[in-house]
Amino acid sequence: MTDMRQVADVAANSTLAVHDACAALAYRARLGLEMEMVVAHAGTGVSHPVESYFDALSRVKQDRGDACRAEWLSGRCVGIETPTAHCGLDNGFNLLETATAPVDAGPLSLERLDAQAHQELADTLDALQHEQACVLNVAQHPDCPRDPDWYARVCVPRPIYQELVSYRGWHHWVGIDAKAQNGPNTSAPVLHAAQSLNVVLGLAAASIALFGNSPLESGSATGLKENRLTIWPRVFKPARFAGDALLTEYPSRPFRDLGDYFRWMFQPGTVTRSLPLDHRYDYKSAPTVIPDRDPSLTEVLHAARWPGRRSDNGQEAVLIPHAMHFEHSQIAQFLDARWRYRLHTLPAMPELLAAWREEGGLESLFAACGVDGYIEGRAAGAGFADACLIREAGAAVARHVLIGPSALQLGILGNLEEATQLVQDWGWQTLGMLRQAAMQHGMADARVRALCSDVLAVAHAGLPAHSRQHLAYADHVLESGRSAADRLLDTWNSVSQYEDRLQRLLPHHAALHPSLFI
Repeated sequence: MTDMRQVADVAANSTLAVHDACAALAYRARLGLEMEMVVAHAGTGVSHPVESYFDALSRVKQDRGDACRAEWLSGRCVGIETPTAHCGLDNGFNLLETATAPVDAGPLSLERLDAQAHQELADTLDALQHEQACVLNVAQHPDCPRDPDWYARVCVPRPIYQELVSYRGWHHWVGIDAKAQNGPNTSAPVLHAAQSLNVVLGLAAASIALFGNSPLESGSATGLKENRLTIWPRVFKPARFAGDALLTEYPSRPFRDLGDYFRWMFQPGTVTRSLPLDHRYDYKSAPTVIPDRDPSLTEVLHAARWPGRRSDNGQEAVLIPHAMHFEHSQIAQFLDARWRYRLHTLPAMPELLAAWREEGGLESLFAACGVDGYIEGRAAGAGFADACLIREAGAAVARHVLIGPSALQLGILGNLEEATQLVQDWGWQTLGMLRQAAMQHGMADARVRALCSDVLAVAHAGLPAHSRQHLAYADHVLESGRSAADRLLDTWNSVSQYEDRLQRLLPHHAALHPSLFI
């Protein structure tokens, strides 16, 4: 933990002494990264479902001395666990997802995360060579099918998907063309959880514009710089329960506290997903129950018991409400950010419900129970250094693409009061409307570009002086007015429609191995 001498040292190296003192808060943040990667065949550019990838990745890591534990579903390997990361899949075998182990708080936490993320990217690229595949620098594959046959072929066989598609009616296949994010995870003290969530949500338009990278879908330009984020209305519009779509919509106002946040998430009109039958944390393998009569989670938790049917075999079962059901349901919403947490000790249900009714009650209860909480950012599209960016901006800028969203979020949360003031100055509703403008026009919208300038100023001031270099890519996008989406469109439009555009993208927009630019 940073002491006052360290704060003084930081302040002495900057003319923004007050801001740097605030940036000492960032030193105490544990950091993680959820890195999603669009896989393509290295010769043709077509979307590529991996086959031997995990075997090859295990060999790469074991040769370096890392222990690896394989994860299997329906007889197929879907991930490996190592001391530094969980390397797996998102919704399809054509979309890799690596979640780094948390980097402990300290003055070099961002630098350590940067090194860890680039090592994971290097391992992934090395492993993909064994099946002639690569990672594209895109947040969505430019030309990938989403038809039933493709969905059946590449979808990861997770049991939860059966419930979401068959019971809840989600159009899950809308995202099977490898829509990818660069998701920063930044620890946040529970007493500031709602405030931290509000600023990341409110300022999300800046992340969307700065890291936009999905202008193409199904072989055509979409008219958007970040088409990836159109996924939620398309997935949920036909859903059985209207409340599913409700939890994708920008809130009408900031959240007052955690109680307010969870009341919004579990409000009347929402319908809880299936809940674990057993009161244990390993919910991925625990049998779950779909409650009868389609209640909200709030209704279930206030009951003594609730009947339902097991999602695996359809047999009747009875749920006894438990605090673990509350914790289990924290990912019910699909906004640009979430507050994620795990309690060391679960409270009794009456204690949880009583705290939920009081202003600041959940914060106090969770602190007493011991809580690890963080902000999960979801607005930034996936982005990697590629040859096109190095030609335009140079390697010194390109090396900061991957860590850029993490640096931006850490800087915002390290300067929380000024970030909160920025949200108030722009206005909550105005910021919500700018989200669509950022998706469509990116940096070409003058209001969005002005917001990006303001947000980057806050983020720079919220980082210690030695970590501000990690905002170099975001700074370049602001200064040039060109995001990865603009560069991708330039290449796409430069190729005749009669040529193989995907193949022509590869020399310019395949993710480069970190050894080439670091």
